[in-house]
Amino acid sequence: MTSPLPSPPPIRWPAEAIWEAVAPDLPGFTVEVLPGIDSTNSELMRRFKGGPGMPPQLEPVLLVAEQQSAGRGRLGRSWQSRRGDSLTFSLGLPLAPADWSGLSLAVGISVAESLDPPEAGQARHAARPRIGLKWPNDLWLSTPEGERKLGGILVETASWDGLRCLVIGVGINIRAVPLADSAPVGAAVVAPGGLQELDSGLDAPEALLRIVPALVQAVQGFAQFGFEPFQERFAARDVLAGRIVKLSDGTQGTAHGVADNGALRVHTAGGMVEVTSAEVSVRPVACGKPSC
Repeated sequence: MTSPLPSPPPIRWPAEAIWEAVAPDLPGFTVEVLPGIDSTNSELMRRFKGGPGMPPQLEPVLLVAEQQSAGRGRLGRSWQSRRGDSLTFSLGLPLAPADWSGLSLAVGISVAESLDPPEAGQARHAARPRIGLKWPNDLWLSTPEGERKLGGILVETASWDGLRCLVIGVGINIRAVPLADSAPVGAAVVAPGGLQELDSGLDAPEALLRIVPALVQAVQGFAQFGFEPFQERFAARDVLAGRIVKLSDGTQGTAHGVADNGALRVHTAGGMVEVTSAEVSVRPVACGKPSC
């Protein structure tokens, strides 16, 4: 008779420490951790929208799932996650910025800087990995062996009675498992990378504690000042700058950073164009040459 497999040890999430750091700036804030759910973004969107006999729940909340069964990426792509090997969470809060343009980029900047501070990048050896940003919502890990996808961001909004609520979903590989969302046939595919390649002692709870308080401050700053204050910080991590990219309509050109509204600037045969995240999917050409 075989013995049952031992249960995995519980993950010790820093819920209280996160609440103490965030609640003074975000009244009514709560933290929830679930062992599993279909999608943290889907759950918060359901709460914010409400339903028959269930009024909308509009309080700010951080929802963490140890595992997701139906996680979603941008453009409806599916995501995979495994307990302990990935960090998946959603932050939901009421927000009323004058302009939403560039919000996903501001989120990416905050997450990248929390996990890979700028001062560390200036001091470390050139061979050490670093976290870059691929417009509009991917985090890439750059290593001597090449570039790999570390995580992704999904931003959604819901409206109720004149109030707009924001849901920010974040998925990050802690270890290099196939967490990345599925790619269209023929697109350049980036293999997954893991956060522990950057810091072998960094686990999902510690990463969450580093990310969330700074993310709340970044979102509140964005609501007040828009994307422009984030523009230079994005440029420091822009993995597409100077590279040949192909747009979803087949147009090809060279990426020239982002405008002050977060739009990707691409120099094409027809001149410079500004691309917004709502219009296209952008992937770097694999060989980096116009002939690809």
